[in-house]
Amino acid sequence: MKKLILCLTFSAISFAQNTLHYNNDKGSEKTTLQNIKWLEGNWKGEAFNGIYKENWSKPFGESMVFNFKLVVKEKIVFYELGHIIEKDGTLLYQIKHFDANLKGWEEKDQSEDFRFIKKEANRMYFDNFTFEYVSENEVNLYAYFEDSKEEMVFNFNK
Repeated sequence: MKKLILCLTFSAISFAQNTLHYNNDKGSEKTTLQNIKWLEGNWKGEAFNGIYKENWSKPFGESMVFNFKLVVKEKIVFYELGHIIEKDGTLLYQIKHFDANLKGWEEKDQSEDFRFIKKEANRMYFDNFTFEYVSENEVNLYAYFEDSKEEMVFNFNK
């Protein structure tokens, strides 16, 4: 009986997971920006006791560029700049972070890179990130944080 309860508990935890980790042996599924073009637009939401805004460009020149900012109590906490690019027949999600004074968190020649894994129905899976199309005016971003071993959902609305 204990084994059954443990198995059911583990199964429930596994199915609650919305992010995947990149597997070098499996690699990336082939895709283009046309499969995530629904991300284009100006989005906003709430997290970390503040408001965030994120803007995504149309696919152009094999990339979609974005900017993000988090504001808490009318003060900038941090910015992100990045893009999703077409590379080697698939996609790559790259981010750079900046503090409120535009001082970069990563080294100047470094970015955080997240390889594409697969497309499934209304979701695009990258290493530790999942973009989910909910409607024309709503998108979820699931992010897995390595340090805390926690997954968070960010709900974006137009």
